[in-house]
Amino acid sequence: MSRPHRWVLPLLAVSLTLSACSSSMSDLEVWVAEVKARKNSQIDPIPQMKQYEAYAYVSDNRRDPFVNSPEAQQRAEGGEGSALRPDLNRNKEPLEEFPIDALRLVGMVVFSGKTYAMVRAPDAVIHRVTIGDHMGQNYGRINKVTEAEVSLTEIIPDGFGGFTERAAALAATE
Repeated sequence: MSRPHRWVLPLLAVSLTLSACSSSMSDLEVWVAEVKARKNSQIDPIPQMKQYEAYAYVSDNRRDPFVNSPEAQQRAEGGEGSALRPDLNRNKEPLEEFPIDALRLVGMVVFSGKTYAMVRAPDAVIHRVTIGDHMGQNYGRINKVTEAEVSLTEIIPDGFGGFTERAAALAATE
């Protein structure tokens, strides 16, 4: 094959490819003309930045927000407030698996002189509980059982590394 023939075939392929691209540009030209014909809209100016104003903090005999309060400091050092703690070494009772608001008081039974509350758990199992038993996820201990409600005391974190007691109740459902 001679040299001129080697270049003819690739040159012919490139020219055919380029000519095919130029024939279908009419829709693109229409779109560009349409975009150029649109009315220009005014762009809002960039908002001006406000000048930074320094704030001078005056405590006026208020507590320093970066220092623990005396009560929290005393608890952290093992002082007076640290005595209240949940017993983490005891075995959990079945109703401690559920939050108090998921439990339902369905009745009360007196057996051998002892009052028991019948509590339905979310898994539809009815449990018999009495004073001293635990229920709820906040280490709740039952204080009183009546026909209308079960009263208990929960031990909850106080946010300063210690714990505090909170009264709670499970009312009878109708």
